Amino acid sequence: MDACVVGIDFGTLSGRALVVRVADGAELGNAVHEYRHGVMDTVLAATGRPLPPDWALQDPEDYLAVLRTAVPAAVAEAGIAMAQVIGIGTDFTACTVLPVLADGTPLCGFAELTDRPHAYPKLWKHHASQSQADRITELALSRGEPWLARYGGKISAEWQFAKALQLLEEDPDVYRRAQRWIEAADWIIWQLTGTETRNACTAGYKGIFQDGRYPSREFLAALNPDFAGFADDKLAHPVLPLGSRAGSLTARAASWTGLPEGIAIAVGNVDAHVTPPAANALAPGHLVAIMGTSNCHMMNGSVLAEVPGMCGVVDGGIVAGSWGYEAGQTGVGDIFAWFADQAVPPEYHAEARRRGLTLHELLSAQAASQPPGAAGLIALDWLNGNRSVLVDHHLSGAIVGLTLATRAPDIYRALLEATAFGTRVIIDAFEAAGLPVTEIDIAGGLMRNELLMQIYADVTRKPLRLVASAQAPALGSAIHAAVAAGAYPDVPTAASAMGRTSAAGYTPDPRAVGVYDQLYAEYVLLHDYLGRGTNEVMHRLRALRDRVISQPVPAGQDSADAALAPDAEAPQRMTESSHDG
Repeated sequence: MDACVVGIDFGTLSGRALVVRVADGAELGNAVHEYRHGVMDTVLAATGRPLPPDWALQDPEDYLAVLRTAVPAAVAEAGIAMAQVIGIGTDFTACTVLPVLADGTPLCGFAELTDRPHAYPKLWKHHASQSQADRITELALSRGEPWLARYGGKISAEWQFAKALQLLEEDPDVYRRAQRWIEAADWIIWQLTGTETRNACTAGYKGIFQDGRYPSREFLAALNPDFAGFADDKLAHPVLPLGSRAGSLTARAASWTGLPEGIAIAVGNVDAHVTPPAANALAPGHLVAIMGTSNCHMMNGSVLAEVPGMCGVVDGGIVAGSWGYEAGQTGVGDIFAWFADQAVPPEYHAEARRRGLTLHELLSAQAASQPPGAAGLIALDWLNGNRSVLVDHHLSGAIVGLTLATRAPDIYRALLEATAFGTRVIIDAFEAAGLPVTEIDIAGGLMRNELLMQIYADVTRKPLRLVASAQAPALGSAIHAAVAAGAYPDVPTAASAMGRTSAAGYTPDPRAVGVYDQLYAEYVLLHDYLGRGTNEVMHRLRALRDRVISQPVPAGQDSADAALAPDAEAPQRMTESSHDG
């Protein structure tokens, strides 16, 4: 009855450990460790070398620091004996992937490779492999590859194959030296157990592993002859089901964590995919939205369906015996943070300090003082590209309706609403494919914003339930640890005892839903016009930006002329396409 497990959630900027009682899911202690290197998206920390646009790297030593600091601190806060802990479960952002040797040593740890960006883990939001992702999709379409439909018809720049192909083509030496290409979700298990494993979640959703196999050698060779052996040489390994035992805590890892050597370590998993058990929301039709820097939308289904633009559908991808569906948005909390950091006048910061509020609390309160539609604005939530349903990370944001009377809270609300509209697009895609969404459960830090939650209920026209835990992914990982340790026979049984939602929730406001239906119709018009190829202005602007950044301007030459010089047809294309639509 006193047995406990530890769930460890490796996020974008930090890792958190949570001590949970096995009998009832009570959360006894938690601790957070901020990554020292954070996200390297402008410069490489080891050298100060600038990184190109759309890069996002991390340092694996930051992950190990979570084991050394957050885990012992969480156990200390819980006030339990180390011997009470019977297992560890982990989850990770994904696709966060790194090149390693056959023994798991990261290549970035070698002195001669510390200045090579491709030797480091590529974080989930590394989007510099979009061109490789496009080629994978185009080739799969031309060959009629049956697995493409399982990913909504498009392969993402965020995933394993696109990032690996970029590595091969931009740094073939590092690619050659990489004996294994592994998700951070599996790498951390390797550090805990001393044994390489692969989990069904990342393999299926991020690694194009369907029906027991990866894409063929012939397919990979058609992308690049040197890529033919990628799956066989750098990925291939038995794939283990979620909730199973990956191995036991080694003496070395026990010294890091202070936990007993030999306790159970659950197979790795993804932050979004462990969260439905934390809400005990495993029935078909229960959509779980994990809302933080980005949004992930998880749902189980009893049947296999093809949903255009989804991130993937995997047999057993969330829980054994069901088809697990995933979709998502690459920027949500990040968008709100960008606006607060970069575009809010100083007087708002001063007022927030004077009133003892965060800037987000102030903006939300002022935005809530006016009804939907009052600002006359509509925004597109693509400031970090689009994950679903367009699967295009070269798209960018837009705000329509700005006037000289527009204030910061107006824009802030429009951005909140834009992310809700993006979620409704995803729900509409599921339902059009025959997968009805009957309930929505919300997890993640953004569920604390009451205005945002009400907007989501009004826009989706569905009631929202809040997951009771503020650390839902860590709780979900703890549930998997309890199963791996043998305390429960399977994840659904453990979830029924340890997972829960709050009595609090949000229902659609009849006064708002009609206005939001009108705004949503405008959002869809912009979404399709700028996102489905009618007007490629966002792609043209990005291409122009990349040319300007990548080319030094000779003395006496205009920067615009230099940017256009390599592509003599660009001005003509831009003139012609200005009439698109």
